[in-house]
Amino acid sequence: MTKYPATPATNLLDSLGVEYTKHLYDYNKSGAVAAADIMQVNEHAMIKTLVMEDGDHNPFIILMHGEKETSLKDLARELNTKNVKTVSIKDAQRYTGYMVGGISPFGTRRELKVHVERTILDLPYIYINGGRRGFILGMKPETLVQVLDPTPVNVAR
Repeated sequence: MTKYPATPATNLLDSLGVEYTKHLYDYNKSGAVAAADIMQVNEHAMIKTLVMEDGDHNPFIILMHGEKETSLKDLARELNTKNVKTVSIKDAQRYTGYMVGGISPFGTRRELKVHVERTILDLPYIYINGGRRGFILGMKPETLVQVLDPTPVNVAR
């Protein structure tokens, strides 16, 4: 029987009684595309959790398709702020409580506003980091919406 790690993400999801699946993979290369390849799932359904901050240095999370980039210009425009930038590795770990490569949007140390690329919500099933490198959670996008109440944005390129 596979032993899955307990993380703040799984603790939160379990406490809410939502449906999700747990998947382990051999983490030797970081990145959603590498994870999708190893797990043999579509990289479009492997969701990256990116920690950013707005022009006033307020941190937030953007969820993006594995193979897509986030247009910072479009994101700043949608958030009505002068600019957005990716935070440093140190800040990402400080805000979330997770190591980079294992950042989950669930159970973050600090409560962070979550934005989601709108087209992610159209997928039948998604895979997202479970709070540890090499640990992925699978779920329906509705579960993501139920737990995180994310704001949909249109910023993929």
